[in-house]
Amino acid sequence: MSIDAASTTSAAHSLYREIDRGEWARLAGGLSQPLAETEVVQIRGIGDRLDMAEVSEVYLPLSRLLSLYAETTKRLGAETSAFLSEPDSTTPFVVGVAGSVAVGKSTIARLLRELMSRWPGTPRVELVTTDGFLYPNAELERRGIMDRKGFPESYDRRALVDFLTRVKSGDPEVHAPFYSHMRYDIVPEARVTMRRPDVVIVEGLNVLQPPPSPNEVAVSDLFDFSIYVDADTDNVAGWFADRFLALRRGAFSNPNSFFNVFAELSDEEALEMAMGFWNDINLPNLVENVAPTKHRATLVLQKGQNHAVERVLLRKV
Repeated sequence: MSIDAASTTSAAHSLYREIDRGEWARLAGGLSQPLAETEVVQIRGIGDRLDMAEVSEVYLPLSRLLSLYAETTKRLGAETSAFLSEPDSTTPFVVGVAGSVAVGKSTIARLLRELMSRWPGTPRVELVTTDGFLYPNAELERRGIMDRKGFPESYDRRALVDFLTRVKSGDPEVHAPFYSHMRYDIVPEARVTMRRPDVVIVEGLNVLQPPPSPNEVAVSDLFDFSIYVDADTDNVAGWFADRFLALRRGAFSNPNSFFNVFAELSDEEALEMAMGFWNDINLPNLVENVAPTKHRATLVLQKGQNHAVERVLLRKV
C-alpha cells in the first residue's frame, strides 16, 4: 500500500520537478560539509539511518536552497518596505515540515536547523514542534478524544496560528507551550521562547492541513516554504514498530515515563501492541489527514525502504 496517491496523477506530477538522488546530490558540488559525524549521531532519531553521505547528498543542498529562499524573501521584504517608505520590518522565514509518525520528519527538522544556522544569512534558526499545541490530556479526556491524540482535532489550531502570526509579525519575543514526551502531556510550567530568529522551522503531522472553513487562516498560510516527508505506508509501519521496540528497551524503561507500563512486555507482546497503535490510530490519521496534504508542500522528500531519500520533488509554481 502506498501513500503516493497525490503524485500518481499526471496533474499532480506536473506541479513538481522530479529530481533523483544522484542528480540532487550533484547540486552539493563545492559545498563543504559543516557537521561532524558525532553531531549527526546526536541529531539522528531512534530508528533513523541517517549517515554522513545522506547529509551531504540530500540535506546540504536542501539547506542551501532554503537559505536562498530565505535571503530572497528577506530582500523582497526590505524592498517592499522601501517602496512603501516604511522602516524595514523583515520577519522570520518560516519552514513547515510534515509527514507521518516514524517517517523521520523530526530528525530532518533538527538537521535542517543545524545546517541552516551555518549559512551566513540565517545564523539564528529555531525549531518548534506542534506537539506543544496539543490540548492537555485533561482537555482531551474532557472532550472524549484522548484516543485521537495526533488527529487534527486534538490540537489547539488557533493557538498555533496565533503563535505563527506573532512570529511573522516580528514580535520581539514569542512563547510556545512545551510538550514532554516522557510525561506524554503539556508541561504547564514550561515554555519555548523565541526572540526574532532568522528562520523558524515548524514540524508536525498536520501542519499542511487546509483551514477548517474558508474564512479561517491555515497554519500553512504562514509558511514561506514547506516540506513533506513521504514513504510507502508498509515501510512506515515497519519503522514505527521498530521504533516502538527500541523505545521499550530505552526511554520507556525510565520509571518516570508515561509509557513505563510497556517496558516489561515481551518482544511479541510489544510488537502486537505497536501494530495495534499503528492500525487503530496512526494509519487512519495518515490516510485521512496527513497524506492528502502532500500536494500542498513546496518540496517532497521521497524515502525508500532503507529510510534513505531516493527522490526529491520540487514545486514549479
